[in-house]
Amino acid sequence: MTVLGVLHPGSMGAAVAAQARLSGAEVLWCPTGRSPATRDRAAERGFTATGSLGELIERADVILSICPPAYAEDVAVEVAAYPFAGIYVDGNAIAPATMARVYAVMSRTEATVVDGSVIGSPPSASKSTRLYLSGPGKALPSVAALFDGTAVQARTLPGGIGRASALKLSYSSYQKASRVLAAVSYALARDYGVEGELLDIANSRTTSYLTETAYIPKVAARSWRWGPEMHEVASALHEAGLPADLAEASASVMSCWDSLRDAPPSIPEALEHLYAAPDVEPG
Repeated sequence: MTVLGVLHPGSMGAAVAAQARLSGAEVLWCPTGRSPATRDRAAERGFTATGSLGELIERADVILSICPPAYAEDVAVEVAAYPFAGIYVDGNAIAPATMARVYAVMSRTEATVVDGSVIGSPPSASKSTRLYLSGPGKALPSVAALFDGTAVQARTLPGGIGRASALKLSYSSYQKASRVLAAVSYALARDYGVEGELLDIANSRTTSYLTETAYIPKVAARSWRWGPEMHEVASALHEAGLPADLAEASASVMSCWDSLRDAPPSIPEALEHLYAAPDVEPG
């Protein structure tokens, strides 16, 4: 039986670890300093409590870190203070550079470090989640095997540390920002009493813009006109007392494509122009 130690089991970490338990692993956790809600989650899922973090590290074959991204490095430092020769999976939503620092911290031990990223809702009987893994090739199958036959779809990526983290943030940069932009859009529409009509327009589309990569060159070629439109959006948002940062940032990014002016480039050419994007100050 593989022993999995889960650190700071929040809603996502507890749900992912619970799937490993369903697959036959023993799941350890350390109650020290954790909230009543965390204790309840661990108890409901049948995790085994340890007396200390040191005991968890000593007994675990694999350690899974899923916590708020701001704490990922601190958690790695806590673990690195103990001797650990198993597999350390950082499953946090962190930048590749942050993942590199986690790797450097864990290099103080004999641990094998795996870069992981969780994409989707917490797994359950009705929802599946993807767990992407990158890093040392020999370790990846062992981690993936923890979730065989469960609602966690473990997928390995070639290329080493940083790939899984980059994939997570590439997706999040669109997914999270688009949700925020939708909220701002509906707030502006509500200010003028046209939110029902906005929803009706949106319902006519059934796919995500993220799937429409062939449209990127068209966006680039039209940005000389769309950029000023986004400045007008920002003006309307300011007038309504709403945050205009996203609209202003979009206009700034579109300015990178000004020279194309109705001449759609190839997708690689369009993306290459973005490396000249100026930094935008908030507000």
